[in-house]
Amino acid sequence: MKILGLAGWSGAGKTTLIVKLIPELVGRGLKVSTIKHAHHAFDVDKPGKDSYRHREAGATEVLVASAHRWALMHELREEEEPSAADLMRHMTPVDLLLIEGFKREPHDKLEIFRRDLGKPLLSAEDPSFVAILSDGPVPEIALPVIDLNDIGTIADFIIDRYGFRR
Repeated sequence: MKILGLAGWSGAGKTTLIVKLIPELVGRGLKVSTIKHAHHAFDVDKPGKDSYRHREAGATEVLVASAHRWALMHELREEEEPSAADLMRHMTPVDLLLIEGFKREPHDKLEIFRRDLGKPLLSAEDPSFVAILSDGPVPEIALPVIDLNDIGTIADFIIDRYGFRR
Protein backbone atom coordinates (compact mmCIF):
# COMPACT_ATOMS: atom_id res chain seq x y z
CA MET A 1 0.00 0.00 0.00
CA LYS A 2 1.42 3.36 -1.04
CA ILE A 3 0.92 6.25 1.38
CA LEU A 4 0.75 9.92 0.43
CA GLY A 5 -0.23 12.86 2.56
CA LEU A 6 -1.89 16.10 1.51
CA ALA A 7 -0.85 18.80 3.94
CA GLY A 8 -1.19 22.54 4.17
CA TRP A 9 -2.37 25.33 6.39
CA SER A 10 -6.04 25.73 7.26
CA GLY A 11 -7.94 27.22 4.35
CA ALA A 12 -5.50 25.99 1.69
CA GLY A 13 -8.07 23.65 0.14
CA LYS A 14 -6.98 20.20 1.26
CA THR A 15 -10.47 18.71 1.44
CA THR A 16 -11.57 20.38 -1.80
CA LEU A 17 -8.55 18.89 -3.54
CA ILE A 18 -8.92 15.42 -2.09
CA VAL A 19 -12.59 15.09 -3.10
CA LYS A 20 -11.60 15.99 -6.68
CA LEU A 21 -8.52 13.76 -6.69
CA ILE A 22 -10.19 10.58 -5.38
CA PRO A 23 -12.58 10.11 -8.34
CA GLU A 24 -9.74 10.87 -10.79
CA LEU A 25 -7.55 8.16 -9.24
CA VAL A 26 -10.42 5.68 -8.87
CA GLY A 27 -11.34 6.35 -12.50
CA ARG A 28 -7.80 5.32 -13.44
CA GLY A 29 -8.28 1.97 -11.71
CA LEU A 30 -6.76 2.61 -8.27
CA LYS A 31 -8.33 1.55 -4.99
CA VAL A 32 -8.05 4.58 -2.71
CA SER A 33 -8.75 5.06 1.00
CA THR A 34 -8.26 8.10 3.22
CA ILE A 35 -7.40 9.12 6.75
CA LYS A 36 -8.47 12.62 7.82
CA HIS A 37 -7.00 14.43 10.81
CA ALA A 38 -9.33 16.72 12.74
CA HIS A 39 -8.05 19.42 15.10
CA HIS A 40 -11.31 19.50 17.01
CA ALA A 41 -13.57 17.11 18.85
CA PHE A 42 -15.94 15.30 16.53
CA ASP A 43 -18.50 12.55 16.77
CA VAL A 44 -19.86 10.29 14.05
CA ASP A 45 -22.54 9.02 16.39
CA LYS A 46 -25.75 10.62 17.69
CA PRO A 47 -26.98 11.00 21.26
CA GLY A 48 -29.71 8.51 22.05
CA LYS A 49 -28.59 5.88 19.51
CA ASP A 50 -27.70 2.48 20.94
CA SER A 51 -24.07 2.73 19.80
CA TYR A 52 -23.76 6.16 21.44
CA ARG A 53 -25.17 4.73 24.66
CA HIS A 54 -22.62 1.88 24.52
CA ARG A 55 -19.74 4.38 24.33
CA GLU A 56 -21.22 6.59 27.03
CA ALA A 57 -21.49 3.52 29.25
CA GLY A 58 -17.72 3.09 28.96
CA ALA A 59 -17.06 0.76 26.01
CA THR A 60 -13.61 1.30 24.53
CA GLU A 61 -14.73 0.25 21.04
CA VAL A 62 -18.14 0.05 19.42
CA LEU A 63 -18.59 -1.44 15.95
CA VAL A 64 -21.82 -0.65 14.12
CA ALA A 65 -22.67 -2.73 11.07
CA SER A 66 -25.38 -2.93 8.43
CA ALA A 67 -25.77 -4.43 4.97
CA HIS A 68 -24.22 -1.24 3.49
CA ARG A 69 -21.29 -0.31 5.75
CA TRP A 70 -19.64 -0.73 9.10
CA ALA A 71 -17.90 1.75 11.36
CA LEU A 72 -15.61 1.18 14.30
CA MET A 73 -15.49 3.90 16.93
CA HIS A 74 -12.61 3.82 19.40
CA GLU A 75 -12.69 6.02 22.47
CA LEU A 76 -9.23 7.23 23.47
CA ARG A 77 -10.30 7.96 27.03
CA GLU A 78 -6.91 8.68 28.67
CA GLU A 79 -4.78 7.47 25.75
CA GLU A 80 -2.62 9.83 23.67
CA GLU A 81 -3.79 10.87 20.22
CA PRO A 82 -2.59 8.23 17.72
CA SER A 83 -0.06 9.04 15.02
CA ALA A 84 -0.79 8.56 11.34
CA ALA A 85 1.32 5.38 11.44
CA ASP A 86 -0.77 4.03 14.34
CA LEU A 87 -3.97 4.69 12.39
CA MET A 88 -2.62 3.17 9.15
CA ARG A 89 -2.42 -0.20 10.89
CA HIS A 90 -6.23 -0.22 11.11
CA MET A 91 -6.74 0.33 7.38
CA THR A 92 -7.49 -2.43 4.89
CA PRO A 93 -4.70 -2.45 2.28
CA VAL A 94 -5.53 -0.59 -0.94
CA ASP A 95 -3.40 0.77 -3.78
CA LEU A 96 -3.14 4.26 -2.29
CA LEU A 97 -3.89 5.64 1.16
CA LEU A 98 -4.29 9.43 1.10
CA ILE A 99 -3.78 11.15 4.42
CA GLU A 100 -5.29 14.59 4.89
CA GLY A 101 -3.52 16.58 7.56
CA PHE A 102 -0.83 15.13 9.87
CA LYS A 103 1.50 17.74 8.35
CA ARG A 104 4.36 17.08 10.78
CA GLU A 105 4.51 13.29 10.26
CA PRO A 106 7.29 11.63 8.19
CA HIS A 107 5.30 9.98 5.35
CA ASP A 108 5.58 11.42 1.81
CA LYS A 109 3.42 14.52 1.41
CA LEU A 110 2.20 16.98 -1.17
CA GLU A 111 1.99 20.54 0.13
CA ILE A 112 -1.10 22.54 -0.78
CA PHE A 113 0.23 26.10 -0.83
CA ARG A 114 -1.59 29.38 -1.43
CA ARG A 115 0.62 32.44 -1.08
CA ASP A 116 -2.38 34.66 -0.30
CA LEU A 117 -2.87 32.82 3.03
CA GLY A 118 0.32 34.52 4.23
CA LYS A 119 1.70 31.31 5.77
CA PRO A 120 5.22 29.92 5.29
CA LEU A 121 5.99 26.89 3.14
CA LEU A 122 5.83 23.73 5.24
CA SER A 123 8.15 21.99 2.78
CA ALA A 124 11.00 24.45 3.37
CA GLU A 125 11.82 22.70 6.66
CA ASP A 126 10.56 19.17 5.98
CA PRO A 127 12.20 16.72 3.54
CA SER A 128 9.13 14.43 3.50
CA PHE A 129 7.39 16.77 1.03
CA VAL A 130 7.74 15.52 -2.56
CA ALA A 131 5.94 18.29 -4.47
CA ILE A 132 3.98 21.50 -4.04
CA LEU A 133 0.46 22.02 -5.35
CA SER A 134 -0.09 25.74 -5.73
CA ASP A 135 -2.26 28.32 -7.42
CA GLY A 136 0.85 30.27 -8.44
CA PRO A 137 4.62 30.01 -8.88
CA VAL A 138 6.80 28.97 -5.94
CA PRO A 139 10.33 29.82 -7.13
CA GLU A 140 11.95 29.75 -3.68
CA ILE A 141 11.95 25.95 -3.41
CA ALA A 142 13.43 23.22 -5.62
CA LEU A 143 10.49 20.77 -5.40
CA PRO A 144 8.24 20.18 -8.40
CA VAL A 145 5.33 22.64 -8.44
CA ILE A 146 2.02 21.49 -9.92
CA ASP A 147 -1.03 23.66 -10.60
CA LEU A 148 -3.42 23.04 -7.71
CA ASN A 149 -6.38 23.10 -10.10
CA ASP A 150 -4.94 20.58 -12.59
CA ILE A 151 -6.28 17.34 -11.11
CA GLY A 152 -5.16 15.27 -14.11
CA THR A 153 -1.53 16.37 -13.78
CA ILE A 154 -1.59 15.79 -10.01
CA ALA A 155 -2.92 12.26 -10.63
CA ASP A 156 -0.21 11.70 -13.29
CA PHE A 157 2.45 12.76 -10.76
CA ILE A 158 1.13 10.31 -8.14
CA ILE A 159 0.83 7.44 -10.62
CA ASP A 160 4.36 8.02 -11.93
CA ARG A 161 5.92 8.51 -8.49
CA TYR A 162 4.50 5.29 -7.06
CA GLY A 163 4.81 3.15 -10.19
CA PHE A 164 1.12 2.60 -10.84
CA ARG A 165 0.32 1.67 -14.44
CA ARG A 166 -1.30 4.33 -16.59
